[in-house]
Amino acid sequence: MDGRRRAIATVFALSFAVLAGGCRREYWCECTVDIPGLTASNANTVAEAVLVYGGVDPQSLKWDFADRKLTLRFDSMKVAQTNIRMAIEKRGIEVRHPAKTSGPAGYIDERPPSVPAPSR
Repeated sequence: MDGRRRAIATVFALSFAVLAGGCRREYWCECTVDIPGLTASNANTVAEAVLVYGGVDPQSLKWDFADRKLTLRFDSMKVAQTNIRMAIEKRGIEVRHPAKTSGPAGYIDERPPSVPAPSR
C-alpha cells in the first residue's frame, strides 16, 4: 500500500507541475482611450497618470491629438482598463472610453516610473 500511495502522490505532483507551468503570467492588450480634452499641453499629465501602473508599456503610448485619443498596450494581468480611466480622471481630465465601471482593479505600482516594475 505504501508504494501505491507514493505512486499516486508522484502522479499528482507531476500533474500539478504540468498545469502550473501553463498558467499565464502576463497578457498584453491594446486599448484606445477617448479623452475629449486631450491636448499636447496635458499629454504629460495623462502619461504620468497611466504609467503609475507597472503593467502599462511606456513605449506604446501613441497620441492622436486630432481625434483626442491615446492608444496604449497594457498587461491585463496587472492592470485593467478601468484603472487606466480612473488614473486619468483622478488628474481632472475627462475620459469617455473606456466607460465608467465601479471600483479599481489590478496592481498599482506606487514607485516612480523610473524604477523598474517588480518581476513576477
